[in-house]
Amino acid sequence: MSSIRMRLLTVLVVLSGFLTVAGAPPATAATPAVPSGSLWFDGTPLTVRDGRFLDGQGREVVLRGYNVSGETKLEENGGLPFASVADARTSATALRALGGGDAVRLPLSWAHAEPVRGQVDTAYLAAVTEQMRAFLDAGIRVYPDFHQDLYSRYLFDTGSWYTGDGAPKWAVDAGNYPKESCGICLFWGQNITQNAAVRKAQYDFWHNAYGLQDAFLAMARTTMAHLRQHLSEEEFAGVVGFDPYNEPYAGSYDAGQTSRTWERDLLWPFYVKFRARMDAAGWQDKPAFVEPNLFWNANISTQKQEGGLLDAGTLGPDYVFNTHFYDQKAISGILMWGKAADGQYASDFAAVRDRASAAGTAAVVSEFGHPLSGTVSDKAPTVLKAMYQALDSRVPGASWWTNPAASGPVLSGSQWQWDLYSGRHHEPMNANPDKVVTSGDAWNGEDLSAVKLDDFGNVTLRQDARLLDRIYPSATAGTTLAFTYEDRSRDGSTTLTWNPVPSSLPNVARVVGSGQYGLLVWRSGGGTAPTELHLPASFPASATTVVSDLGTVYAPPAYTAATPVGVAPEPGGSGSRRLLLTDTDTGSSAPHYALVTNGATAPSADLLNAARSELAAWTAAHF
Repeated sequence: MSSIRMRLLTVLVVLSGFLTVAGAPPATAATPAVPSGSLWFDGTPLTVRDGRFLDGQGREVVLRGYNVSGETKLEENGGLPFASVADARTSATALRALGGGDAVRLPLSWAHAEPVRGQVDTAYLAAVTEQMRAFLDAGIRVYPDFHQDLYSRYLFDTGSWYTGDGAPKWAVDAGNYPKESCGICLFWGQNITQNAAVRKAQYDFWHNAYGLQDAFLAMARTTMAHLRQHLSEEEFAGVVGFDPYNEPYAGSYDAGQTSRTWERDLLWPFYVKFRARMDAAGWQDKPAFVEPNLFWNANISTQKQEGGLLDAGTLGPDYVFNTHFYDQKAISGILMWGKAADGQYASDFAAVRDRASAAGTAAVVSEFGHPLSGTVSDKAPTVLKAMYQALDSRVPGASWWTNPAASGPVLSGSQWQWDLYSGRHHEPMNANPDKVVTSGDAWNGEDLSAVKLDDFGNVTLRQDARLLDRIYPSATAGTTLAFTYEDRSRDGSTTLTWNPVPSSLPNVARVVGSGQYGLLVWRSGGGTAPTELHLPASFPASATTVVSDLGTVYAPPAYTAATPVGVAPEPGGSGSRRLLLTDTDTGSSAPHYALVTNGATAPSADLLNAARSELAAWTAAHF
């Protein structure tokens, strides 16, 4: 789901076998060509080990991208992310070239996957598979998500102020739910805790009333089996895992039950059952991206509820700790005056790192964002910058250079959202032909898409490219010790610089100048595949400077196995590029560093060497 949020979910446990599939399954899809731009180390499946995503070369992988898209929550295209495969391919190319993404979360609809109880719609699954393939063919990794908000649109009347998505009509018809009403609700998410119909429907799901959870799990197994059968081995390698249920919430608690015991007794057993369905469908080697209670990390004290799968023990390689974060204080327009600042979300995202570490697994922030229109939209440039900053490092910019070793792992994340149809929808809200919504995301007044189509059908960004298209370590040959990126994105006409190079490193500061820069420190794993950093469009090879212990280079050359610092295309043929750093370590534990900037113009060899000496001393002092 996405949201301005306060929302919810419902899902849970119970067994189930296969569903009856409507229609004969089509033949297995033919193996496509390897994405253009691929190199020998690309495209291997990911696993989870030692709290990290690892590829087949043992490199530490960071997944960065977007949710594609909230269109799944609408009826105008039958619960599909896109109106056509062509639109999906257009979106994939633009997401690489404009948004710098290497992964997407792909929402799916239970209502459309199983419109009739016990019968999965193979036409819907086939369309989903083809749209997913558009991203896989572009070298973009995918993790599907069974999405729900407010349980189901079928809980809402045609004249309602709000709507939902998720469960099919038959699931709502099975329950005797009260007439939906949120009362005085300024935000759609208030329905989660104030709308009696939504609360009761969520409660029923988690308690498997009417066999709802059994039906969901059976549908999920059939869906996953279909994807496994109809994607080639190469394509399936790009599927990272599966998000079982978006933003789970109890609806209401039983007597004596708490949010923590609800997670322990109802939510976690559901995930164990979903994990078993994954295994049965051929997804044994892929993790479930499990979300805790929706409100476990709310940043408003009155909303926050204890949770975070605290009683699930060590999750290990079968699960990824998957959470969302929206600044509800900023969204409220009341609880946070002014803009976000350097380090605004350091502690919020540190809690995600700490919880994943304690659970013994990797973490992903699969939704984050902020409204781009309305009364609080002026906060978006700073809120999003602060969120990306917190994904990169747990240390604020003001103290990063003096305390880089506290950075922690670089977090994977998917911004909400990437919607080609932003502002051009045609959605009869709750099937009401007299209430056709066209603006924003066309769902409960939200407007969070990073992109839109212009009048000529071209994909264009609605946010600063410097914010979205970022340097990040997409694959580290070893272990990341520290990372930071100063994007110098804009808030209106103001350049936001939260992490300037300190005066104690004068030559590094001269090389960076007023440009953008990223700095990665890592310890080699001894493999032969290079470390990769995504290069934004603002870093053309001809204007990129690299200062590293592996070499100092202005305008790095094309990558070869014998080139310590080189540039190569990213897979998919979108024109996006990556910096490849190859070390020759054979058991050495010394850290490596690489500063990448677009701030220098033909820097002299003396300046580059002086900057390298400063960085070498700085690295030795801190690592």
